[in-house]
Amino acid sequence: MNELGHADDLGEPDAARAWPEADEPVTTRPRTPPARPGAADPVKALMHSHRELCERAVDPLEIAARLETHGLTDHAAARFRHRDVFSLAEELYARVPRVEETRMPEGEAVDAPGAHTGWAVFALLPGALCVAAMAGVHLTEDRPRLMAAVVAAGVLAVLLGLRAALRRGPLRDPSNRTGGSHAWMCWLVVYALLGDGLLSAALEGGPDEPWPLATASVSALALACAPAIWCAHLFAVRARRRLAASRGLKEFAGSVRPLLLSVLALFLGALGVLLAVCGAVLDEPVAYAGAGSLGVLLLLARLLAVRGSPKAPVIALGAAGMVEATALAVVFAGRLPGCSFVTVPVETVVAVWGPGAVPGLACGSAALALLIHATRILTGASAHATPPGSP
Repeated sequence: MNELGHADDLGEPDAARAWPEADEPVTTRPRTPPARPGAADPVKALMHSHRELCERAVDPLEIAARLETHGLTDHAAARFRHRDVFSLAEELYARVPRVEETRMPEGEAVDAPGAHTGWAVFALLPGALCVAAMAGVHLTEDRPRLMAAVVAAGVLAVLLGLRAALRRGPLRDPSNRTGGSHAWMCWLVVYALLGDGLLSAALEGGPDEPWPLATASVSALALACAPAIWCAHLFAVRARRRLAASRGLKEFAGSVRPLLLSVLALFLGALGVLLAVCGAVLDEPVAYAGAGSLGVLLLLARLLAVRGSPKAPVIALGAAGMVEATALAVVFAGRLPGCSFVTVPVETVVAVWGPGAVPGLACGSAALALLIHATRILTGASAHATPPGSP
């Protein structure tokens, strides 16, 4: 990006820009002093209505991003005698003096030595607490009451650790726009722990006794909080750098799209390794499809929510949760007289692919829908112009 307040694409100083009189053709840009008072200045009204934004902007692309969120398109920018929104943003940035602020651009702040030490440590909390809880459960297997108390304390500790991890760092949302999705997140994780075993027992006529818990999958998901937060940090840093280097909104979107897919692939690979390790250590089968798709779904939901799109994650998480709840409900409803036919779809899916196919299909479909949405939202400059959660 050019120096602040310097030349445009033609190398012409911003101070020398001037606009034609109202009766002159809009295709010409005379290199004359600025228009005299009273002359037509199509940018002046926009400049006054967005003065605070222009005064506090870090670079012209931040202004372009905010104009984009207000619905100003490249076609609309032509009314202000500019070829696109970015060119118009450069004009606004050059004409409005900057207000001196102590804040640093996000790309510099997150790269400062020690800037992310705190949240990087907190990112390890959920996994560490989950491992401790699992160890306590195995040590108290012969004492059911004590084991129940350990499980309850472990669940509470993991939830508090997760809350602490998400209250700082790149997935922090001080505006609490993610509140509507918390209930669905909890349900999806509870199903990951209990659902497959309960579904299998219900299809066999039970449950007549306690069913097996998917402790390996939940342990891997808790441990995956750290790579999820670190991947979100990587995405924020790289996207901010590309934001500073881009010369237009389309160029920025084209450069961030492969970055988003690469970060998600990196997280999915880390989650796959954690699932394999936890399955081997705890000596139990792992539902890779269900746990893997759930992990990607939760990461995408949080990224979208903290970067300006909180409604889509609630819909996607709710849809996945409803599919899982419906699968359980129809199995138990099929025990009613004359209602056995309602269980046929679930029985068929489980018979072909196993009980893990239900969360796999539910969370996988929701994650795919969110990914399509994210390739539009998270590749927009407005999602990265300011730190997540900033006003």
